[in-house]
Amino acid sequence: MGAGVTVNLENVWIKFGDFVAVREANVNIKGGDFFSFLGPSGCGKTTILRAVSGFLDPSEGRVLIGGKDMAGIGPNKRPTALIFQNLALFPLMKIWENITFSMEVAGASAGDRRKRADELLDMIALSGQGDKFPSELSGGQKQRVAIARALCAEPDVLLLDEPLSALDLKLRQHMRTELREIQQRVGISFIYITHDQGEALTMSDSVAVMRAGIIDQIAGGHEIYDHPATPFVASFVGENNVFRGKLQSVNGNEAVIRTNRSGDLLAQITPTAVGKMKAGDDAMMFVRPEALALGEASPDSKTTISANVLNEEFEGNSYSVFLEGDGGKQIKMSLPNLGQDRESSKGSSLALHYDASTAVVMPAGELASE
Repeated sequence: MGAGVTVNLENVWIKFGDFVAVREANVNIKGGDFFSFLGPSGCGKTTILRAVSGFLDPSEGRVLIGGKDMAGIGPNKRPTALIFQNLALFPLMKIWENITFSMEVAGASAGDRRKRADELLDMIALSGQGDKFPSELSGGQKQRVAIARALCAEPDVLLLDEPLSALDLKLRQHMRTELREIQQRVGISFIYITHDQGEALTMSDSVAVMRAGIIDQIAGGHEIYDHPATPFVASFVGENNVFRGKLQSVNGNEAVIRTNRSGDLLAQITPTAVGKMKAGDDAMMFVRPEALALGEASPDSKTTISANVLNEEFEGNSYSVFLEGDGGKQIKMSLPNLGQDRESSKGSSLALHYDASTAVVMPAGELASE
């Protein structure tokens, strides 16, 4: 297996009767990339995967794999392999037979199949396990067998539909690392569907964030986390505090937003909105819990928020402090646990300070929780 091929969606629309499942999707996936579609359930990400794999035809637009238009080419003729949530291993076949099933269908000898199975078992760190049955393996091991079986068919593109969702948290986190390592070893393009931001951010070269059939942003994990393009992305990826208000002034890529409780606050305009916002616009400013610190800044500072502490939660590695926020909405601040006993600040009024470079402002829009 060598370098993966490119996958391009050109102006893809997918409709079921009057319902638009995917609207004007334009995506360019580089060969050998780990690319994730991230979004809440029902946003259209699995529908896109089905269009790439050939189980579904776009209503409009084109799917190209390796530069070739896939119109009229069925799932079994495409250079793709698909791994579902439920893995679908054959329970009465040994692991090595499961892995090389595609070779058996193609008429390969048992000797060739066994040799290939051993190579793949080695690659997924399960060497010597080929004679076991699926029931004798753990969830994470079955997961790796499903990947090896898909890779045995030598696809140019591996499609994965929420493959880790059935695993417990520790195993999911472990499998993220393993999946990324396997992908880098085989060097083919992976297209990954998930509603889990942690999975998308830790594994992907690029992430497409979707809501209600629309792709809101395509970028690397850092870019999506630090410079979200829309209020939906800002509120769906990671935790964020939102302040609503109107823009008072715009200066290059900085803006002052007048909020209904915290006064005038300074923030960076998110890159996609620079040059498109003006004083008087309805806007939203976002500051992440970890970007807030207890500060002594003066009340007229444009990077200070005063709020009353409602509650605190101890989370092991950190304390979450919940405060009475803008317009009655809660503000959350995250403080690291540095090992000392902390006195609860419940009931007190605090000055929260942030660095203007960590606050992003953008045109008002729909939040993920609404």
